[in-house]
Amino acid sequence: MESSPYFSTRGGISSFQQPYGYGGGSLGAFPVVRLRGLPFNCDDLDIYKFFSGLDVVDCLLVNKNGRFSGEAFVVFPSMMQTEFALQKDRQNMGRRYIEVFRGSKMEYYHAIAAEVNSGGATEHEYRRGSPVSRPKKSFEDKDQMEYTEVLKLRGLPYSATKSDIVDFFGEEFGLSEENVQIACRSDGKATGEAFVEFESAEMAKKAMCKDKMMIGSRYVELFLSTPEEAKRAEFRSRQ
Repeated sequence: MESSPYFSTRGGISSFQQPYGYGGGSLGAFPVVRLRGLPFNCDDLDIYKFFSGLDVVDCLLVNKNGRFSGEAFVVFPSMMQTEFALQKDRQNMGRRYIEVFRGSKMEYYHAIAAEVNSGGATEHEYRRGSPVSRPKKSFEDKDQMEYTEVLKLRGLPYSATKSDIVDFFGEEFGLSEENVQIACRSDGKATGEAFVEFESAEMAKKAMCKDKMMIGSRYVELFLSTPEEAKRAEFRSRQ
């Protein structure tokens, strides 16, 4: 997925190329489909399984008024894979049949913008190549929320190792690889997320200074998490 033609590295920061819409212009159709009718307990792993055999570049579950709407956008590395994805229209996920239809670059962009403006600290997975401006309130909220000893990392390079994450935080936090859990899909591929357990909630709060710093060519977002969420991610990785 890292080699997708819709990502490039510019000035040391990974960014979407023109099809995504940064920088203006268009290089043709954008390989995104829109899903409707998803179960309300659905997560990104369920969507990966639904499109088993295809390479999902990005999965964005859409929330409305703080609740999952039953819709999602899924991005693929090519239009050919999008055509295969469209053949899943009206197939079932559990007891519900799912509508799969073509999405547009602008619909996908607007969905991401809405998520960013709402603060972004939700369960679903989405990726952006370069940081999008957020309201200042977002960071202030993180500072005021109740911390546990666990933080969640998003936006990691898929090749990132536990050692890379330990090095990212530095010696001052006293982490070892045993403190790091890299989230994986059922096929063993990394999701770009990880969970890190610190010595205390205070240390986790201090580590938030690393929010939006770089690992390789990717900027990494940090979110408050819990030991329970980390355990759920570990369980899904083993399925």
